[in-house]
Amino acid sequence: MQTALWELGGVPEIHQTDRMSAAIQKPENPEEFTLRYRGLLDHYRLVGQYTQANSPNENGDIEQSHYRFKQAVDQALMLRGRRDFETREAYEQFIALVFKQRNSGRSKRFQEELLVLGSLPAKPLDACRRINDIAVSRGSTLRVANNTYSVDSRLIGETVDVRLYAEYFEIWYAQRCVERVPRLRGEGKHRIEYRHIIEWLLRKPGAFEHYRYRDDLFPSSRFRMAYDELKRHHSVQKAAKEYLKILVLAAEYGEAPVDACLSRTLGGESSVDSESVLEILHDLHELPDSRPRVHIQPVRVDAYDSLLTTREL
Repeated sequence: MQTALWELGGVPEIHQTDRMSAAIQKPENPEEFTLRYRGLLDHYRLVGQYTQANSPNENGDIEQSHYRFKQAVDQALMLRGRRDFETREAYEQFIALVFKQRNSGRSKRFQEELLVLGSLPAKPLDACRRINDIAVSRGSTLRVANNTYSVDSRLIGETVDVRLYAEYFEIWYAQRCVERVPRLRGEGKHRIEYRHIIEWLLRKPGAFEHYRYRDDLFPSSRFRMAYDELKRHHSVQKAAKEYLKILVLAAEYGEAPVDACLSRTLGGESSVDSESVLEILHDLHELPDSRPRVHIQPVRVDAYDSLLTTREL
């Protein structure tokens, strides 16, 4: 909403929402959203109001516009021929173009609205929620918005501050941002990054077998197969320690090269261990790249124009 107001260049008199209290009220702090929303309205000198009970039609024009916009995006994607984008920024530019096309016929009415919009404040609100003094557990994790995330093991036992944005949050320690983490959708979920906790686990390899988030420490099926192979030939503790060393190599050299090395050792004559993986890694770096290089000429769409100009004989 704040971004929309600054793009408009002004502030209307009223902001109307539907009755979302059942979705936004939380038992632990039922007034939190209301207070933050009220602060947003006060900052922009807006009058807040909501629709009457059992009257969703009062916001029907907005709902219908949203529905039509989603249809327009779907049509534009079909015309584009594919739905994948190289980056999020490219997708945002695509959405902005569709949005601009949808609004191209409304410029005259929009100029009329600009004349009656109120002025913007001196600066926008800080678009984040600050959560201070979050303790990092002995397992190198912290809880943010009812989800669990791993952090660098050097922060174990420390307290950090979090700046919570819509799609990510920042971890601040000693007045410095040490990491930006994408947020998980929903609650009761977890995101464990093995690069964060590998040093901690190496000091206590015996904890790996019963680690709560152990499945998150297998970047691919080959890594899991390697661990199972190690357990068949060694004790659980030694297999865990050897596998953790392989994870260290994945963090240093990359998951894809280590995965390729594991594919050579699994089912072969050589044993699965960190030393054999490291030896193959060195061989891969020394050998020249033997992959064939294929060059595909770009398609010339204008060649099809000849079909429109050629007369039938």
